[in-house]
Amino acid sequence: MTGGEWFTETLHPWLAQRLRVDRVLFRDKTEHQDLIIFENERFGRVLTLDGVVQTTEGDEFVYHEMMAHVPIMAHGAARRVLIIGGGDGGMAREVLKHIAVERVTMVEIDRGVVDMSREHLPSLSAGAFDDPRLDLVIADGAKFVAETAERFDVIIVDSTDPIGPGEVLFTAAFYAGCKRCLTPGGIVVTQNGVPALQASEVTNSYRRLGRSFADVGFYMAAIPTYQGGFMAMGWASDDAAKRRHDAATIEARFAPLGIATRYYTPAIHQACFALPKFVADLLI
Repeated sequence: MTGGEWFTETLHPWLAQRLRVDRVLFRDKTEHQDLIIFENERFGRVLTLDGVVQTTEGDEFVYHEMMAHVPIMAHGAARRVLIIGGGDGGMAREVLKHIAVERVTMVEIDRGVVDMSREHLPSLSAGAFDDPRLDLVIADGAKFVAETAERFDVIIVDSTDPIGPGEVLFTAAFYAGCKRCLTPGGIVVTQNGVPALQASEVTNSYRRLGRSFADVGFYMAAIPTYQGGFMAMGWASDDAAKRRHDAATIEARFAPLGIATRYYTPAIHQACFALPKFVADLLI
């Protein structure tokens, strides 16, 4: 692949999207995946793994803000946060904006993703890897949650799709591991694909999360380069009240923090849990 060619995403056999490659910054196989980082005129620097777009400078803020701020603000007293995946550093960046968060443990299986993101996508992490509150662990996330003695208030599963290294992060066993290392009333959120194209991911996660948690649901956000429309984020907790705060409650928590966002607002927080009927119908 050279500048001027097109990157064609291979996630689906019956649908493709293309991004023009203006300049290739990095391409090689890491220990686990085929990693390409390139520049695109509209979306800036783009990170892909195994032929699938993972994040772009142009729209990453939607995904990272919604995966980080929704559970942390809903919890209301999160001090320790676990990120599974998230090697580009964008999730850690958003979580660390919360001054009340004392410790962030980030478990990423692929050191190459971290190293190349730090070098070629520094705007995503924006110094997060140097924050003393961040503990970066290069390990298998499923093994980590099954074995750690630590406990977390919020767990954010910033995974790839359920293929390759990310497949294990969509299993009932993994969700049970998350439950065992959560504090009482803790929250787990997961990347759950685009329901219009990946309906089974929503149904499967709903059933599997339900084996471990009393309250399971989904919320949604629109990320342009994740083809197929709105993305679903999975939600699981044993405290159903945390999913049902009104916008005024969230505003009272969020406004004093002074966090600058481009997508997330307290009103969006409340509204994102309202599911289109075709998505709600997948919760069976």
